[in-house]
Amino acid sequence: MVTVAENIVHTLRANHIDRVYGIPGDSLNGFTDALRRDGTIRWLHVRHEESAAFAAAADAAITGDLAVVAGSCGPGNLHLINGLFDANRSRVPVLAIAAHIPTSEIGTGYFQETHPQELFRECSVYVEYVADPVQMPRVLEIAMRAAIEQRGVAVIVIPGEVALAEVPVDRTSVIERAHPVIVPSPSELEKAAQLLNAATKVTILAGAGVEGAHDEVVALADRLGAPIVHALRGKEFIEYDNPFDVGMTGLLGFASGYRAMESADALLVLGSDFPYPQFYPDDATTIQVDIRGSQLGKRHPLDLGLVGDVKATTEALLPRIAEKSDRSHLDDAVAHYRKTRKKLDELAVPAKGRNPIHPQYLARLVDEYATDDAIFTADVGSPTVWAARYLTMNGRRRLVGSFTHGSMANALMHGIGAQTAQPERQVVALAGDGGLAMMLGELITLTQNRLPVKTIVVNNSSLNFVELEMKAAGFVTYATDLENPNFASVAEALGIFARRVERSEDLPDAVREVLAHDGPALLDVVTERQELSMPPAVTAEQVKGFALYAIRTVMSGRGDELLDLARANWRQLF
Repeated sequence: MVTVAENIVHTLRANHIDRVYGIPGDSLNGFTDALRRDGTIRWLHVRHEESAAFAAAADAAITGDLAVVAGSCGPGNLHLINGLFDANRSRVPVLAIAAHIPTSEIGTGYFQETHPQELFRECSVYVEYVADPVQMPRVLEIAMRAAIEQRGVAVIVIPGEVALAEVPVDRTSVIERAHPVIVPSPSELEKAAQLLNAATKVTILAGAGVEGAHDEVVALADRLGAPIVHALRGKEFIEYDNPFDVGMTGLLGFASGYRAMESADALLVLGSDFPYPQFYPDDATTIQVDIRGSQLGKRHPLDLGLVGDVKATTEALLPRIAEKSDRSHLDDAVAHYRKTRKKLDELAVPAKGRNPIHPQYLARLVDEYATDDAIFTADVGSPTVWAARYLTMNGRRRLVGSFTHGSMANALMHGIGAQTAQPERQVVALAGDGGLAMMLGELITLTQNRLPVKTIVVNNSSLNFVELEMKAAGFVTYATDLENPNFASVAEALGIFARRVERSEDLPDAVREVLAHDGPALLDVVTERQELSMPPAVTAEQVKGFALYAIRTVMSGRGDELLDLARANWRQLF
């Protein structure tokens, strides 16, 4: 007799799945016991189901393959939901097995009862409840194919006793991802070419959809005389070996990227879901290329929307583009980028005297000392700002974060999945102090599973990015203080090699030592709390907000905070 749970394991094995993330529970016993008896698939035990889902998301992002996570009934699988939202919004393939209470008790308010098929509907491309063994293995195959082809989360909800029942058909299917080549029609390509050829100042905005199309996009930029601005998720795929790159735009970007888009009379958006409408140019002709037609025009009005993958579409468009002899727009944008880049680099220096460490300096050293094929993960907030501005991509390095969902505490959890997926590579998790504290127990996951993740803590004793948002909106900072332990001491107590640094002169050796350690390691760096991560364009509302913040701060008796702010950022403002 082959049970439903055993058939699930056989199917996973046939599809080269060799690890499952999760925490066991009684409603999962049929599945975990089937894994134990099979012996070919590793159970990657974490300390919180949310971590399991984030780890699976990073695993799928790094490998491009299906990752699997499992949670027990009720609160167990409910904890998965934040990580599954992240995976689905990042468009990575994840299969979630959500165990359920006994079928006979559904609808009675039974112990730990929830309705997972409703809970997971918004964060998945497919979710189905298996009420009878006869539905299997067909539902499993449909779920896997949905996750793989739609690049998202598929959830199977299955009661414990159904998993232990005999499967009517012991069939295993191998789900291969299809690789269609999708190109707009000739008439659409011709219209795009006409619009681009008529423009004098073309700028390209490149997102995650340019993965695998680096050379084609660079060639198109050369033909158009177009600077390339990248969105955060496009950074790792287009920034390197690119003489036309002018940096990022958006809240985390810097002035050159913003200016290259604002001064354009035509904007070509390639594989990007860049969400902030205020950073798109108002008067430029806008053309967007995306593999998903539903994304076209979602963020900004279009003059032309094209459905196609970026590589094939760019190749088809290139012969139709007349080479632009006037490259003044490109030359101006590149020159501005060099000046902007120089100013950013001038901020990444040691602090004077005994002042707290500038986070830019920390990010620069991590970039310099990390391996050429390192995988970086970054917490949402200021660690992502410094990663976006100071980590150098080269075509081999990777950068993973909760860049669309925007969840706190993702860096360590993503690091677990990235290191599990690529055990031979260096994984560096840039964690905020608030984010690390939120999921501190996952440091134990590193030691238990012997995962050599290097955790770099940006320790500014605050919810730093939240404070910046408050200041920009004119609010006195409130409820953002963090009374942190010595994270290095905590890590050492958990069996992790750790260092703590409070002065700039000690930082280079500490970064080198932690990154070179053979095993999990943590570096706790006390950084400047008042460091401003200036947006690329400061609006009148933000100026007003900072003025209100200053007035309200003085009136609340906290004027010393303004002095600290001025001291920390004098070099940026003047």
